[in-house]
Amino acid sequence: MTEALRFLFGGRARRRWIHLILGGALAVPYTLVGSVIVGPFTGVDNVFGSLPLQLGSFALGLPIAAVTSLFPLTRPLEVGAARALCGVEADLLAHGPARTRAERGRTAAWFTLHLGLGGIVSGMSLALPPFAGALIVLPLLSWLRGTPPGVPEFLDHPWAQALSAVAGLAMLPALAACAAGCGTLLARWAPALLGPTPEDRLAAAETRAADLAVRNRLARELHDSVGHALSAVTLQASAARRVLDTDPEFVREALAAIEDTTRRTVGELDAVLGVLRDGDGPGTAPAPTLAADLDGLLHRTRAGGQRVTASVGTDPAALPPLVSREAYRIVQEGLSNALKHSGEPVGLRIATADGHLEITVENPLGARPAPRPGGGHGLRGIADRVRLLGGTSHAGASDGTWCLRVRLPLKGSA
Repeated sequence: MTEALRFLFGGRARRRWIHLILGGALAVPYTLVGSVIVGPFTGVDNVFGSLPLQLGSFALGLPIAAVTSLFPLTRPLEVGAARALCGVEADLLAHGPARTRAERGRTAAWFTLHLGLGGIVSGMSLALPPFAGALIVLPLLSWLRGTPPGVPEFLDHPWAQALSAVAGLAMLPALAACAAGCGTLLARWAPALLGPTPEDRLAAAETRAADLAVRNRLARELHDSVGHALSAVTLQASAARRVLDTDPEFVREALAAIEDTTRRTVGELDAVLGVLRDGDGPGTAPAPTLAADLDGLLHRTRAGGQRVTASVGTDPAALPPLVSREAYRIVQEGLSNALKHSGEPVGLRIATADGHLEITVENPLGARPAPRPGGGHGLRGIADRVRLLGGTSHAGASDGTWCLRVRLPLKGSA
């Protein structure tokens, strides 16, 4: 019982009733245009004095409404009304004006259906409540003053008057049921007539995929850049604290490295956040590459007291920009892992062979700390970068040594 009352008189039913009333209001000018055609054709001056002629004018106005619905703004307006009043989810409806012939045809069908059902429900909403009220009070008026004039003769009988009251009471929920049913019908047909086409869904899916790819790339950039900087700064500060009184020169070098690391990281962070700001460009700081900052990366890593031996068997400036950029992040993350796991010395080898760039980072296992909750994103980020470039990667322990090996193709990278 509660569900039935909610279906007939609940908030959603009332909003859909308003949506139908709006459709009826939109149908009025088209009905007037139809009456201009019906009147001369039938030879009747007052078309609205005859219910059949009114219905004929209304029916003739609907095709005219279908033609005018080809106006570009019709679909956005109808989509907004269907979303707000019919309770249709936004993802099920299209955005923007209809572009293709099929979309315009479906919009015309929806507009005609909205105005048609809205005109019927609006007419019933105007006519039935007064008529139902008259039937309900008819027995009382007949008992007080006799049968009112103009009432059919069969309503003179007491049983007919009693049935008229029952009929009047039944008309009101019947009107609500009709409005609720029409509103439900429109809500069910809205996705089919106002929804996106398969091409629109494919374009939306491609847009979402592109957004996810950008988000994943930004997440990797933030993790590699900020994570490495924090690890390096922590070790540099720790090393400087231990020799603060005995080696002032080393402390000055460590503080300078901390300053340089934080300055560069703030620049990279600003570049990444610039992508996320609406209206901003790709940021002010360019992405670091092996050609531009390999020596600086090694210097900042060594400034914390970490022993790093590097063997570079190729000219970083000769590498493709995309490979150089991603290789820089891979080397950065490899050195970050070595800093976190505290095994030294760290060996870094960069070389080219068989059209591939080969990167190897090795360090003794040492006293590896327990894994942190949520850790492991660095190696996952390396694997993502390598996969996007069409290369291979391997990371793991063997014979007391942790080794990261990466091969990146120099040509044909994705």
